Amino acid sequence: MSTIYYSAEHVWARIEDDDTVTIGISEYAQGELGDVVYVELPAPGRAVAAGEEIGTIESVKTTSALIAPISGEVTALNNALEDEPELVNSSPRDDGWMLRLRAAPVLSDSGLMDEAAYEEYIESLS
Repeated sequence: MSTIYYSAEHVWARIEDDDTVTIGISEYAQGELGDVVYVELPAPGRAVAAGEEIGTIESVKTTSALIAPISGEVTALNNALEDEPELVNSSPRDDGWMLRLRAAPVLSDSGLMDEAAYEEYIESLS
């Protein structure tokens, strides 16, 4: 089972192999957004920095920035989101992933939270 880390902006990062990290938004984030109707993502090959706005997520309620949880180079996009942005709502950690980055997999030292810490963080927001 792969390890998932979370940012305070409700973005998750999952280490896939030696240098690939998959990025998406959390269950909490998709619930707060409501029905997602459009996702705009950066082009493959683009270098992104941790904390940078790298895309937008539009829902019936609002438009929200997608903030990079780590630095890296975009290697792949979830093209299924073009025709089915609702995958972000129905399966945010599986079918609704957004992009993949080539990055050093040192996420535990990046300031991101593990699952338990993220759950505590969400509870503190209530």
